[in-house]
Amino acid sequence: MIRDHVTLAVHDHGGKGTPLLLLHGAGRTLADWAAVAPLLARHHRVLAVDLRGHGFSPDGTWRIPEVLADIEAVLDTHGIPGALPVGHSLGGMLAVRYALDHPGITPGAVNLDGFGWGRPGQYVGLEPAHAEERLAQIRELAATAAGQVVPPGGLKGLLAQQRAMSAQLGIPYELLEAGVRRSVHERADGRLELRPGREHALEMLAEIDSLDLFALFRRMDRPLLLGRALRPVPSIPGLDWFDELMAAYAKGLARDLAELAASRREVTVADLDATHAMLLENPRPVADAILGFAAGLSVD
Repeated sequence: MIRDHVTLAVHDHGGKGTPLLLLHGAGRTLADWAAVAPLLARHHRVLAVDLRGHGFSPDGTWRIPEVLADIEAVLDTHGIPGALPVGHSLGGMLAVRYALDHPGITPGAVNLDGFGWGRPGQYVGLEPAHAEERLAQIRELAATAAGQVVPPGGLKGLLAQQRAMSAQLGIPYELLEAGVRRSVHERADGRLELRPGREHALEMLAEIDSLDLFALFRRMDRPLLLGRALRPVPSIPGLDWFDELMAAYAKGLARDLAELAASRREVTVADLDATHAMLLENPRPVADAILGFAAGLSVD
């Protein structure tokens, strides 16, 4: 059943074979798939979408049931209701939820580094109370940055940040620039707003925090590919404790994913030589992991 939905912006990458639907992360756009999608389209029909409130898609209340209805409508419109959802970060979480909500139709799911900030007990070597305190600080920072507004002419500064990231991570600058230009919206007062806007961005962050992801993974009764970034998240200036926190989380995540894969035959874990920005930073192994997983599925 299709609930209330908005009509999403779609990039049809073409291709033939098993259909794939590509879902981006929070605050990102379908432009993130620009380097991966052509590799997938050699073997698959590939669509990428801007989620509601992102890129060129309309705004809408950011609740997961409505977001899943948007995805359902896209697949029905394009005549591929049984497509494999493939998501990065938030998109990976949505891919799992979509598969769980569409049994008998969706053949499985791919979640690429969509693990959120985890739970305090996943931070190996840190007291849970200390981990929770740091996580509260990260969530506060994320909420402060939500729906960021920059003054007229501020696009130049945003692009300068992307050029620095390009140099740091070895990502082609043009990929980062395309993502920024697709993400910004000029307001009537001439200022630029990064989508989604603040109201809907805060709703989205609350939805992400509400998810118990490993409980969702354990519910999957169809093949599930979980891709994990092996390289650490880049340091955040001014947060001298961030690297230690992320190292502790990496250990806990590796432990919990190994236990999950050992206990659930449906689950495959792929270690990817990249940071969280894997789609842009190292697209070939990402595409290879998806292709290998999809080749083992029975999809109409």
